[in-house]
Amino acid sequence: MIGRRVQQRIYLEGLMGRRPPLPVRPDALEVEAQKRMSPEAFAYVAGGAGLEWTMEANREAFRRLALLPRMLRGAKPPGLGVELWGRQWAAPLFLCPIGVLELAHPEAELAAVRAAAKRGLPFMVSNQASHPLERVVEAAKAVNPEAPVFFQLYHSTDPKAVASFLRRAEKAGCAGVVLTVDTVQLGWRPRDLDLGHLPFLKGQGLAVYLTDPAFLGGLDEPLEGPALRPKPTLALLRNLLALRRTGKRYGLSLAQMQKAVRRFVATYSYPELSWEEVRRVRESTALPLLLKGLLHPEDALRAVELGVDGVYVSNHGGRQVDGSLAALHALPQVVRAVEGRVPVLLDSGVRTGADAVKALALGARAVGLGRPYVYALALGGEEGVGAFLDHFLAELELTLALSGVGSLEELGPHLLTKENPPPGEGGERPAGLGFTGPPRSP
Repeated sequence: MIGRRVQQRIYLEGLMGRRPPLPVRPDALEVEAQKRMSPEAFAYVAGGAGLEWTMEANREAFRRLALLPRMLRGAKPPGLGVELWGRQWAAPLFLCPIGVLELAHPEAELAAVRAAAKRGLPFMVSNQASHPLERVVEAAKAVNPEAPVFFQLYHSTDPKAVASFLRRAEKAGCAGVVLTVDTVQLGWRPRDLDLGHLPFLKGQGLAVYLTDPAFLGGLDEPLEGPALRPKPTLALLRNLLALRRTGKRYGLSLAQMQKAVRRFVATYSYPELSWEEVRRVRESTALPLLLKGLLHPEDALRAVELGVDGVYVSNHGGRQVDGSLAALHALPQVVRAVEGRVPVLLDSGVRTGADAVKALALGARAVGLGRPYVYALALGGEEGVGAFLDHFLAELELTLALSGVGSLEELGPHLLTKENPPPGEGGERPAGLGFTGPPRSP
């Protein structure tokens, strides 16, 4: 009963004048993290595409959907454990793949994965990690040998590097591959653009590439486009020094690091990514394959037909397409489309345990936590992420219990209703947010 345990610990600590190690409210967590992070780091994590309407829509979707608790059910607090893709998860939660975590804390993924593994929760290593994939998996296994670690793959235009990344994920013992398909090129992100800040140009978030033999083997291959020869400035010199320091960590010279950054930029974007690449990835690995970034039910159906093992509903936390459909609104249609043949995951806009309950009731088998855990990482490293996860797990369990839910299998659309919209906005139901559908798959 983690809910009461965490709650009581906080209150008892309060008797001795001690507050929680970090804010419990997610909005306060963000405010405090902003004070700790550099303007560039905070903008990269907190920002979204365009006017950030999609970010707002993600949150609004959760706010407009209300839980309808049932009383006097005579049920104990429910167990949170689930089994997905042959692995036991302590709860239907996971930490989303987020790149360049060194912007928040030097230990980056190593700190976050240890916190997740200690609590039996999966961690997804970003393709743009700040530490090599193998080190992240080792850090998790050192804490919990059964901890599931997934590798998120951005499919680049370099097939040799893609194949090498997949082999490394298998050899490292990853629980699956998460192929992200909504980032074939970077979205228009004003916060980063106003600062002229892209961390990859400084060598940040490139640890997977800088330790990959296939990628490094292509550094001397010719690339399209002219080589940039900017005039020296103080800022450029500082960034070159940072690039050199990063290179020393991996035994690479400054010249090699410059080639690596240029090759990454030239091969990262892949606007022509198609279902054919999904098929190739499916054929290239025996690991469970999840497709991340789907919103349309027809895309989800085609993914299942191609043999993927999981569908991951996401709009990248509002970072790619401004004005996109909220992920929660897309979820019911995707769940109906796949008809229980594969598990459906969701992220984008999840901030509280109550949010997670709503997503699970609409058919998600697990829910991803994103920006808030990065803010916790910035504030307290591994301990900060651990405290955030404890708070989230406690709220999740308490919300389920207070809603009269005796087990996760009892969750369903019948526990949800539409909240009245604010005055003047009318009462139309957002498209795609239905309350009927197939029962939760076993």
